[in-house]
Amino acid sequence: MTDPLRPPAAVTTVDHLTGLTDRRGFMDALAAALAPPHEAPPLLLLDLDRFKAVNDVHGHPVGDALLVTAAGRIRSAVRRGDVVARLGGDEFAVLLGAGTTDAEAMRIADRLVDLLGRPFLLEGRVVQIGSSVGLSSAAPGIDAAALIKQADLALYAAKARGRGRAARFEASMQDAAEARMTLEMELRAALPLGQFVLHYQPLMDLKARQTVGFEALLRWQHPGRGLLAPGAFLPVAEEVNLMPAIGAWVLRQGCREAAAWTAPLKVSINVAPSQLVDGTLPAIVAAALAESGLPGPRLEIEVTENALIDAGGVDVHGQFQRLAEMGVMLALDDFGTGFASLAQLGRYPFQRVKIDRSFVADPRMMQAAMGVGRALGLKTTAEGIEEATHLAAVTGEGCEIGQGYLIGRPMAAAAISPFLHAEEQHDAA
Repeated sequence: MTDPLRPPAAVTTVDHLTGLTDRRGFMDALAAALAPPHEAPPLLLLDLDRFKAVNDVHGHPVGDALLVTAAGRIRSAVRRGDVVARLGGDEFAVLLGAGTTDAEAMRIADRLVDLLGRPFLLEGRVVQIGSSVGLSSAAPGIDAAALIKQADLALYAAKARGRGRAARFEASMQDAAEARMTLEMELRAALPLGQFVLHYQPLMDLKARQTVGFEALLRWQHPGRGLLAPGAFLPVAEEVNLMPAIGAWVLRQGCREAAAWTAPLKVSINVAPSQLVDGTLPAIVAAALAESGLPGPRLEIEVTENALIDAGGVDVHGQFQRLAEMGVMLALDDFGTGFASLAQLGRYPFQRVKIDRSFVADPRMMQAAMGVGRALGLKTTAEGIEEATHLAAVTGEGCEIGQGYLIGRPMAAAAISPFLHAEEQHDAA
């Protein structure tokens, strides 16, 4: 029988997986820390980079083990009196004790980045992730919502700067967030308004010194900012799930324009990780080929190593196999810069690797990449050929296809016919 004079037991506010404070307990602790006459303490928000890929590739038991181990590392980096919470998924928060200076808070944030960036040994597997951290500094009169928002903006800035780092909130981040919101709204309208265009960069047979194809490169003809390169908008398109629709348009448009070229050259088109997730890529490619009349062997699909990991447990191999059955060539882009193992790469029916531009200027790295390509029985394309020395180096290593400003800059679709005609005139001279 309950004693009516005894207060009810406190509600448990512990995350059952990690043993950390849960979201409710964190909000209670934050409210207490902000109650007058207290001054808001520094707040850290962090999440684990590439956590979803670990879950998808290794399974949820390994993902759970990662969360538990990460929670232990976070606890080891803070001090007695600091509140460590798991807010949900791979999101964590650290409410630092009263009187913590900005410099101390930043040191703790950097320590967290360091600890979480070290390898994890989980159930016999070595897993490498990372963490991004956002810091909201102590400020008089700030409420809980504003403190969290500032830390979240700082976290977003850390991710935008390349992940695996910590960032402190600055007033300019609010302006950046508003600019990003504007960009997102404009980006959602860009496809229906027909503002995207494709430019094409030549691919040259290094032995014959002849153009054998073009890589299709997406551009946004922004009504106010002019022609924008992919780096200015594709990260946002990925975040708001616009890439499947944009990617499908690129495939249709690229095949349509390539079918109209005066020579039967290849067109190479990049595919984003999100285009692999729902398993519809083969159907979209088949429709683009049928609509345009472009033969399958004239299309090359490029996928990065990281895209294979980000696609997680999706049947990527099955999709690639169906593409190969259409005669479509599959190329591994940015070869050597990702996290996939050679064993993983060997599972897929790639026919070509594109050696990243960062390798082209380093003879040893170029030689090593070429060696791996040969060992896998793959054809090779070298990107980023911008100087005569680059061209001589990749040709000397036996690379078959070259791409870069020295060979040809990206051009509008209308410029391709004159470019090919000028090449024919030069060869005939």
